[in-house]
This record gives sequence, structure tokens and C-alpha cells, in this order.
Amino acid sequence: MTDQLADHHWGVEFPADARRLAAIRSDLGGWLAMAGVGEDDRYDLLLAVNEAISNAVEHAYPPDERGTVRVEADATPDGRVRVVVADRGRWRVPPVALSSRGRGLLLMRESVDEVVVDRSPTGTTVTLVLAPRHLGGGTLLSIGPREDVLVRQCDGWVEVVVRGDVPLRAGPAVRRAVLTAARGGAVPVVVDLRELGESNEGLVRSLRALADAAASAGVRVVVRAPEGGAAHRALVAAGVDQVVDLVSHASPGPRPPRPRPPSGER
Repeated sequence: MTDQLADHHWGVEFPADARRLAAIRSDLGGWLAMAGVGEDDRYDLLLAVNEAISNAVEHAYPPDERGTVRVEADATPDGRVRVVVADRGRWRVPPVALSSRGRGLLLMRESVDEVVVDRSPTGTTVTLVLAPRHLGGGTLLSIGPREDVLVRQCDGWVEVVVRGDVPLRAGPAVRRAVLTAARGGAVPVVVDLRELGESNEGLVRSLRALADAAASAGVRVVVRAPEGGAAHRALVAAGVDQVVDLVSHASPGPRPPRPRPPSGER
């Protein structure tokens, strides 16, 4: 294992072995403390980093391949912290089957302010950013499930039906439910809004977050909303129709995710 430490930079490269995680968390946590990151913010960031490393260790390499994981962290004077977790393996789409597995991306997005996933034939890089005015995580743990968000497993994708009103205050709970169903955006998803109520500000924000998450996996989100209805009007007014496939009728499931092209290709 190699590591390097500077005033505003920390880095390590180590074998893809789950037994290394505790030491990495401890070393990175110590550096974050020296960099002036508060205890609550350190907790949120280390939670996200642990998920990113765990995904690389468990899924990047075949069982018979000895791979490595690289972690680098940078802090700026204004309090912004960026951590990059990179491997040289091949990313695999998590199973569609509804279970407690495959929620690493969701947990990362709930813990830090920005998550960028860059997948290529030569490896996967996850960039995690903690903003200077980080508001703190806990959304994933503090908000319970909503009975008006129904999830159905389909053949290669999932369907999420949102019913009734979703005011702004309900947005985090709906965002959590939809992102959980879509495995943080990695699994193709159809969101059915044909029974959505007139109060829907929270849902609009949730769909934008889902579209951003899905885009990093090469997936387009399909949204069913009757043309002329409250949901359709709200999505168009907010520009969400530009980042999702907005349809006014029952449609087949979305296309499966495609690997992102190497840099410079379209």
C-alpha cells in the first residue's frame, strides 16, 4: 500500500481487499480532521467514501483478478473537499430485483453534495464532493417510506407509481423512494405520474435528481404524465422534460444502460 500526505492533499493506492477498508477510513478521517473538516461532515463524507470503495472492491474485478483501488482527497481553503475513488475494473449494472443490495449510489448521493461517476472500458472513477456549506446527510435514515409511492419490478426495469400530492416538504422522502427503486439511478426506471395531485413541487425536484443520477449510468428516465395535466405542466415549466423521456401514455420499459464512450467520443 502506498500513500502520500500533504497539507491539502491525501492519497493512497491499495489492493482491492475489503479488509483494508477500516485502515483507509481511519487514515482518511485523520487527514480530514487535520484539514479542519468538522465531525459531522467527516462522518457524511467517510460514509460515502466507504460505499464507493466497497463497490470497487466487491464489483470491479473478477474473483481471480488481483486489482487495486486508488483514493485521493483534496481540500481547498474555503472548506470544499473532493475525494476520488478509482479502479481499473469493469462496472456491472446491479440486479433489478428489489432487495437491500445495490444502494451504494443512493447512499453516496444522500451523504455528500455532489457525486460524479465516470465509467470507461479501463475503469470506474467516482468523485465525491463535500461543499463548504454542507447541510448534512441523514435523509436516507430519518425519512420513512411513503405509502403513496408504489414500486413494481418488471423485466429489466422498475416502475414507480406516485399518487396524490407531493408538496415541497415531501420531496426528500419521494426522492429517497424513487432513487432507492432505481438503485441510485443505475437501473432503468419508469415513473408513472398519472395519479399525481395538483401539489407536486417536491416531485419535480425529485425527478431532476433522478435524471441526473441516471445520466451518469447512461440511462434515460421515462416519465408518464397526461398531456395538459398538472404533472405534465409542472415538468415542462421546470424544464425537467429536457432531461427525461416524457410520455402521455403507457409505454414499454426504458432502454437498458449503455457503457459510456471513452473520452472524446460521442
